[in-house]
Amino acid sequence: MGADANLTSKGQMTIPKHVRDALSLKAGDKVALTVMDGRLIGTPRNLEFADLAGFLGDPFGGPATLEEVDAAVRDAVGLPLVGVAPRTEGAA
Repeated sequence: MGADANLTSKGQMTIPKHVRDALSLKAGDKVALTVMDGRLIGTPRNLEFADLAGFLGDPFGGPATLEEVDAAVRDAVGLPLVGVAPRTEGAA
């Protein structure tokens, strides 16, 4: 989907209605702007964390168990730094 918008002398731009509707944007919502390779990319910031569920598709190897998630978080935050031995592969 594409659209054109005019930039005003005050640096303001109106997002066309069909684009706002497609992104569920409403007055007061924030849009993060990024310049990448000479292109302007606008990303809506009106999503809740739960809206991102499934965004990356199905996990490789199937869903993780709660225990696997807990172990991954422990490993990532560096608990060995606070006296807890790191987990080894295959350890229960």
